[in-house]
Amino acid sequence: MTIRNHPFCLWAASLLLAVSAIAADPAVIPVGLDAYRLWDHWADQRIGVRAYMRSTYDRAGGNERADASHFLYQLADDRNVTLHVEGGGVLYFARYNHWHGSPWHYEVDGTDHLVQETSTADPKHPVPGSVFQPATLFPNPLTWTWSQTHGADLMWVPIPFEHSFRMTYGRTCYGTGYYIYQQFAGSAPLSQPLRAWDAATSPDPAVLELLKKSGPELLPMPDSKEAEQAQLETRRGQLDLATGAATVVTEYSGTARLLRALQFSAPLNEAVSFGGLRLRVTWDGAAEPSIDAPVALFFGAGTLHRRDDREYLVKAFPMQIRYADGRVQLSCVFPMPFAKSARIELVNSTGHALNDIGWTTRTTPLIGPIEQTGYFHATYRDHPQPVVGEDLVLLDTAATEGGGGWSGHFVGTSLIFSHDGNLGTLEGDPRFFFDDSQTPQGQGTGTEEWGGGGDYWGGLNMTLPFAGHPCGVRKVADAKSPEDLIESAYRFLLTDLMPFGKRAVIRLEHGGENQSVEHYETVTYWYGRNHATLRLTDTFKVGDTASESVHGYYSPTASAPYSIESRYEWGPDTIKEKIIYPPHTDTGRKTTGTSEFTLKLDPANLGVLLRRKLDYQFPNQRAEVSVARVTGNQTGEFKPAGVWFLAGSNTCIFSTPADELGAPWHELRVSNRRFRDDEFLLQRALTEGCGEIRVRVRFTPMETPLFPGHPLPELAWSEIRYDAYSILAPR
Repeated sequence: MTIRNHPFCLWAASLLLAVSAIAADPAVIPVGLDAYRLWDHWADQRIGVRAYMRSTYDRAGGNERADASHFLYQLADDRNVTLHVEGGGVLYFARYNHWHGSPWHYEVDGTDHLVQETSTADPKHPVPGSVFQPATLFPNPLTWTWSQTHGADLMWVPIPFEHSFRMTYGRTCYGTGYYIYQQFAGSAPLSQPLRAWDAATSPDPAVLELLKKSGPELLPMPDSKEAEQAQLETRRGQLDLATGAATVVTEYSGTARLLRALQFSAPLNEAVSFGGLRLRVTWDGAAEPSIDAPVALFFGAGTLHRRDDREYLVKAFPMQIRYADGRVQLSCVFPMPFAKSARIELVNSTGHALNDIGWTTRTTPLIGPIEQTGYFHATYRDHPQPVVGEDLVLLDTAATEGGGGWSGHFVGTSLIFSHDGNLGTLEGDPRFFFDDSQTPQGQGTGTEEWGGGGDYWGGLNMTLPFAGHPCGVRKVADAKSPEDLIESAYRFLLTDLMPFGKRAVIRLEHGGENQSVEHYETVTYWYGRNHATLRLTDTFKVGDTASESVHGYYSPTASAPYSIESRYEWGPDTIKEKIIYPPHTDTGRKTTGTSEFTLKLDPANLGVLLRRKLDYQFPNQRAEVSVARVTGNQTGEFKPAGVWFLAGSNTCIFSTPADELGAPWHELRVSNRRFRDDEFLLQRALTEGCGEIRVRVRFTPMETPLFPGHPLPELAWSEIRYDAYSILAPR
């Protein structure tokens, strides 16, 4: 399916995509620029998709050089590899600490493309109003540079690849960054085929115009032809809110609908009080509300205090906070589906009544089965006194709204990281764990990087479509009221959303090594259904005699089982001599040849997620995977499933010249974190209807030294444990 660009065609294509979901299982996945064009399908389940966030984080769990300049390996002194992926996928986001790493090499399917920033040539005299180059390929608002973000270069241009993607840095003075990409099972139903980025085609102008809009601007005007075609229904009213009371704003019942807009307004003199109200939204009569959060934080800011005369506090794609006509106006256009009912409430615990509160809701009929979507959630957590050494847990779906297995996708955060004007908390890294993985599928470099900034945004405020620092002062002395000391940030994920099949755990360091005791408040946005689409159907423990026998393990070149005492990558081992993350022991093998084993599946599977626990001391582990169906005692023909590749190792290159144009150099950094979980998707055509498969893994070494001239390390495929997760249809 190829999506055209005329506004009516976009609406019609969106309708077609929704209708197709009725007959197709699973739903079509918007890919590349379609993920923007079809933003109203934000709620749709993503089956057969995995997302990963990689970065230059300190591999030893600390905050060395503020998580900058830790590279996987070097191709040359000016070619530092920070991301290397094999298999088909799309790079959806890249964040760089402005020109420090420029130029960057985007190697797409083996073809090298040079990407720069206009300050590259003379970084000691940066160019005001700098842009990405080639500018036609990286236009605003898909990209933003340090001139607008106060310290970071941000890129939201989708970069598709069919076989591989590798990113390298030119210079490494403070080369910090993080990158989000998605990969797909070979048979996943995509809105368009993956075609390698050609470094020649400019982004669709219609998408650029779309991203210039915010909140209510994204929806058809009331009473317009487009609104009529979409069957857009509008409700509005005024409320007086008594103190201590929960007031029902509006309720829906009877038919499946999609809440397209939720809007409020309040008199400007009541803005701060209104921001402290609690918003609660309950879908389909659930026992607990799925949205339960302070109003200001839900709409993307820590407070509704207007510190200056700017028109917008938040001007993001799905959220907007605007001051106009003597009122504060709040809008949310995250699509929110429900099957039978919705109940929207405001809870006033401010201590005084609030009058003249305006509200508007806009809905359309839900087209397609509710099972193909997730309910919208905004989970609030108050962290008044973080525990030293422990990440803040912003969300754990296993302990949310009754717990159980949840499938869906993580789509962002809004957080207060200080109530006291303290920017030092911003060294804390976000870490995201999905579906019981012990290695984070997402690992960042700091809180302000997550919020689209660099260098703490220079203490300045910023609001962009998907990231921002809307409130808070540069320094405490600048504060004119207590509200000025509230520092907050937001990050929304659309193209770069992160799916999960049974559990999501969203964590955040508080300070560079979890040492800050500052008061945090967080809202985590996610879509989910209380039904897992991943089910663990088998676990094979390599090196365990009984497990090897049950799974028919065969590997003629494998080593004898050996014991490893180590850790996963979770943070610092100790703080002030207190052990935070103790080591544990496990047993596995290494091989330089072929391994075979049998795994049990759910025959109703729509593909399989394989997860491997491994010893990460062996670098750049690469293998060709093939799969055969097992029927009774008969093993069928092996068919290729793709390349399983994990870049890097627990040893990395640390390269950070003291001067912007200083001579390149490198040191080795070896962490004591040898355990790692890694994932591989098996396409539906290889596994559907099969209760058992035979997997063959053939080691194909990548013979690349850590840097030119360095001895080639021992290369091997490490196997400690394999888990088979059957991918199931949502219901």
